[in-house]
Amino acid sequence: MTHDVSHARRGGAPVGYITELGGIEAASVLYLRLWSDGDESRTCVSGDFERCFGPANGGRLLDTFGQLCGLCTRHGRRPLMLHAVGCQCLGGDESCFANFIATAAEGDRDDAMLIATLLVRPDMAPLVTALATDFGLALRRMHLSAPHEVAQTDMQPPTFH
Repeated sequence: MTHDVSHARRGGAPVGYITELGGIEAASVLYLRLWSDGDESRTCVSGDFERCFGPANGGRLLDTFGQLCGLCTRHGRRPLMLHAVGCQCLGGDESCFANFIATAAEGDRDDAMLIATLLVRPDMAPLVTALATDFGLALRRMHLSAPHEVAQTDMQPPTFH
């Protein structure tokens, strides 16, 4: 029996483009990528939150998002597959995360909990859903534009998979 390496990367398969997402969904994917990219990128996330909400509230949002990412990492059904920060593709796991955040922000707790079970163990679904709701509502308050509405002048060259 041979081991299928593509199975391990299935969540990273491109399913669309960031530009096809709404503002909350796109921001959730970009912040997830930045958070996973390291300390320097996390500083960018922190700066965005502080600019939008002030130091105290921005810090609380950063803590909420950090807890959400940490729980997804520690209690995930498997490691999330993410594309590079500048990649325009949207991976399957990223799409699931974006839909999770948007659904939670809309107040559809039952559907958000169901989506959460695709990301984390079922016993962790209520906790990550509560964090996703707080994070998604904060993104909603940021009044984000959808990526296709933003001029694409300084985009990196396309990533070939």
